[in-house]
Parts: sequence; structure tokens; C-alpha cells
Amino acid sequence: MILDELEKRLRPPARAMPPYPPKMIVLASGKTLVVRQAEGDDIPILLEAIEPLVRVRKDFYDIVAARMYAELLSQYLHRTLDPYCLVGTIDGVIASLVNGRMIDEKRGMSYHTLTIHRGLRCGAHMFAAKMEHHMDVLNQEEVFIVAESYLGFKRWMIEYQLEPRPDFQHELGGVGSYALTRKLYDLYKTRLLAGTRPVPPEVLRTADTLVLPDEYPQIPGFKR
Repeated sequence: MILDELEKRLRPPARAMPPYPPKMIVLASGKTLVVRQAEGDDIPILLEAIEPLVRVRKDFYDIVAARMYAELLSQYLHRTLDPYCLVGTIDGVIASLVNGRMIDEKRGMSYHTLTIHRGLRCGAHMFAAKMEHHMDVLNQEEVFIVAESYLGFKRWMIEYQLEPRPDFQHELGGVGSYALTRKLYDLYKTRLLAGTRPVPPEVLRTADTLVLPDEYPQIPGFKR
């Protein structure tokens, strides 16, 4: 069997998915968070940004970073069916990431939210953007979600009042899943979803080339 033919057998068929339209969010600091969809060419630098957090044994950064690293690597190598990743940048510097995938036309699977730039609700904004992607862009009816950190449980399950779905096994394993339904999304969208479109070209250009963070608040004294 020639390599190309073997690769075809290992690579899942990709379904067409509408892209996430970029938006910008003015943070409490006055800085602008630009949120856009990450393309395949972005993934190597995203992996480089995530890698230092794999060794942070606080607030469950290690397990979230390790799993997200594997998920993005799988996306890059075409080993996951219908994945996506959104990246949030401040002045081009990678601040936060979210990812997931489309199960089918009506159902989505949320994977992870990972924030490097802490303290400005970047993670909350990015999680809301991820739900926006499933509901408003992919036009789905529900998204399955689990948390691995205490903060994630408080932010997602409690803040969004997610519906428990104990009989549905989330792809990340662990406890039974929770779900964001269309009804819940419409109820909390106004309060939790932020950002404006279109993004002015001069602002959007700042996110064209991703820049690695020089500092990680989770890693005192970090030097790249």
C-alpha cells in the first residue's frame, strides 16, 4: 500500500464548516482582545505556546494543557473529525485558546479553554465565543461540556446553568456530561457574550501573525 493511500484511510473525511467571523473585545484594561479562528498553519506556534503549561501543577493547568496540546496536534495531523480552534490575541500575543469539534449538524463537543493572560476574563470571553461558534455560526442545538478544573466548573456549569446529562459520556471521559442548549444560550447570550464586528482591518492585522507570550503568570520567572 502506498503512503498516500494509507494516509487516506487514517484521515477522517472533513465536512464543510462555516468559519468563525473575527471579533474584538475591549477588556477592562483598555486592551483589545481579537478573537479569530486558528488555521492549520497557526497550530505549530499554538503548540509552542501551550507546552510550558503542561508542567504547571496548579489549578489543573497541567491536565488541561496536556490534553489541549494533544487535541491540537491531532487536528494538525488530521486525526480528529471536524475540529476547530479559536485563538484570542492581545497586540498579536497569544492570550487564550478554545477548541472543540462538530459531532453532527445539530450537536457540538466542547473540549478545552486555556488562558495564558489571566485576570481580564479572557477565558470567560473565549468560552462565550466558543458557544457562539456552535450556536450562531454552526447553527447547532446543543453543546456537550465537562470541566476538569474547579474554576471551569464554576464558570461553565454554574454561570450558564448547564443541564446535566449523566447518561451521555463526554469524549474527555470522567463524569457525565453537561449541555448548553439553544434555550440556555438564548437566555444568557446577552449577559455573557461580548465583542463587536467587523474588526477594523488595522486591528485584525495585529492577529495575523501570532506571537508567543514572553511571560506566563502561572510560571514565575519564565524566560523563553
